[in-house]
Amino acid sequence: MPRKPKNNISGWINLNKPVGVTSNDAVNILKKALGYPKIGHAGTLDPLASGILPIALGEGTKLVPYMMDDDKTYLFTATWGEQRTTDDAEGEVIATSDVRPTEEQLKAILPEFIGTIDQIPPIYSAIKVDGQRSYDLARAGEIPELKARPVQIYELHLVETTADTATFRCICGKGTYVRSLARDLAEKMGTKAYISRLVRETVGPFSLENAISLDFFRETSDKTTLESNVLPVEAVLDDVPVVPLTEQEAMRVRNGNKITFIARPDVERLVKAGLSPKARMLELALLSHNGKALAIADVEGVEIQPVRVFNL
Repeated sequence: MPRKPKNNISGWINLNKPVGVTSNDAVNILKKALGYPKIGHAGTLDPLASGILPIALGEGTKLVPYMMDDDKTYLFTATWGEQRTTDDAEGEVIATSDVRPTEEQLKAILPEFIGTIDQIPPIYSAIKVDGQRSYDLARAGEIPELKARPVQIYELHLVETTADTATFRCICGKGTYVRSLARDLAEKMGTKAYISRLVRETVGPFSLENAISLDFFRETSDKTTLESNVLPVEAVLDDVPVVPLTEQEAMRVRNGNKITFIARPDVERLVKAGLSPKARMLELALLSHNGKALAIADVEGVEIQPVRVFNL
């Protein structure tokens, strides 16, 4: 029997995950649709949340750690009056309050939650405690002790309010739990709250405006049509300097070897890419050859060390 042709597709899919589907379920649906096993996501999105779930394929999976480090935008609704075990609508009610913050009170308190803040993750989270996931311990009836961690909140705006809810938009850094943010906002206001709606609007360069629905992959059978929606590997590195390489330099990089730019024309290439030849700290760069992504590299001054080499 002849071997099945190898699928060499690599890149990214900007997926709009619906409510009620786990991140892993979404990955499995795409695996089935594309007939390609080397697929992963860049940052779990809870089943009750919707929005951007970046999907990496093939060589794109080498960039998952970089995508996970990108800033994110969330639209979320906090429902006042109840605290739940999971800090979202799925959990059981464990405390109640009759206090309902006013719009003026909320606007006054928001600046305290902008910048670097300390945040304790929800007990129903993927944080590891003594080698075990916190949510596994919580489901087994244990109450894991989670330590506060610094997270970065760049922007936090009140979008609208009702008698029992408030909707916010938040731009935050890696590791921020929006469920914890809503819980802590409520505590500061002397009440209780849980997340009743959560939408991830952006992850790095990916946004809802050009995201593809999961139903598209469920309902489309033509592989060419499906693959036409795969973005290039370098699509997630839109803000990273690009350094073009010569054939000889590209050969060294493919073998994982460091290259050094000494000649004036080479140094000018660094400068043109937006890098400083005199820098004494590591900078990230995308190396390209003949217009195609070749590798991600650490650049320190005139020395370039490949970190992830793409087999494209």
